[in-house]
Amino acid sequence: MAMTSNYLTCAGREIHYTERGQDNPETVIMWHGLARTGRDFDIAADLLARSYRVICPDTVGRGLSQWAEDPKKEYCLAFYGDIAVDLVSQLRIEKLRWVGTSMGGAIGIHLAGDRLQGRISHLVINDIGPQLAPAAVERILIYAGSPPAVATMAQLEHMLRTIYEPFGYMSDEEWRSMAESSSRRLENGKWTIHYDPKMVEQFVHHPTDYDQWDTYDRVTAKTLLMRGAKSDLLLREWAEDMTRRGPCCKFVEYEGIGHAPALNVPDQLDVLTAFLAE
Repeated sequence: MAMTSNYLTCAGREIHYTERGQDNPETVIMWHGLARTGRDFDIAADLLARSYRVICPDTVGRGLSQWAEDPKKEYCLAFYGDIAVDLVSQLRIEKLRWVGTSMGGAIGIHLAGDRLQGRISHLVINDIGPQLAPAAVERILIYAGSPPAVATMAQLEHMLRTIYEPFGYMSDEEWRSMAESSSRRLENGKWTIHYDPKMVEQFVHHPTDYDQWDTYDRVTAKTLLMRGAKSDLLLREWAEDMTRRGPCCKFVEYEGIGHAPALNVPDQLDVLTAFLAE
C-alpha cells in the first residue's frame, strides 16, 4: 500500500506523519514509543491500510517532527495530547481506532479517558499500563538520555539491535529500515538516533505523568492490552488489574518478548487486525 509523507502544524509545532489507505472511510492512528518514530509501524500499517486509513505520526522531538521550543512544558502527555487532538481535527477525523506502543499507549489512555472519550472506538495498548515500573524507567533514562554517536550506519544498526532486542523477531531488512528511518547525522559527521535527548526530561518535570489509573477507569473504548511476557515496564499484576477495571480490556501476552512487541509477526498482527475489526 502506497505511503505518503506529510507535515501539519499541530499545537504550534510542525508534526510529520505518514499516511496509507487514504480512500478508506475508517481511520487508525498508530502512535510510537518514547524514543522511536512512526516508521516502527511500517509492516502493521501496510497490512491495516487494506481496510483503514492509517496515520502514523512522529511525536514532537522525534523523527522528522519539530523539536520542542520549551522542553519542560512540551515533553509531557498533556502536550502530546494537544498535538493529537489538533491532528485529528485538521484531518477531519470524527471516529478513530488508536494503536499505541509504550508511550503511544499512554497517550491513548490519556485521550480515550478524557479529550477523545467516545471518539476512540477501539484502543490498543501495547505493553504499558497506567503506571510505570521504576526499574524500567531507570533503564530507559540510561539509553535514551544520552544517545551515543557512531561512525557508520552498520554500527548504528548494531546498537539498535542491542537496545531493542526485547522487541522480538525482526528480519535483517527490518533492522536496517529501523536504523535508516530513525537516524540523523551530527555536525561531526557521526550518526545518532533521531530524537531530542531532552524528551527524557518528562520524567523529571512531570514525574506523575504516567500515573493514569483514574483516567484508565474512564476509558469507554473497546480495549486490547498486548504484553511481552518478559516486559519490565508493565508488570503482569498490573495487566491483570487492567482486565478488571475501567474498560476491562482483553489481554494477550507473548512469550519470549520483552518491552515491547514489535507488531510485525503473524501471531501479533492476527490479534491486532481481528480486534480492530470487532
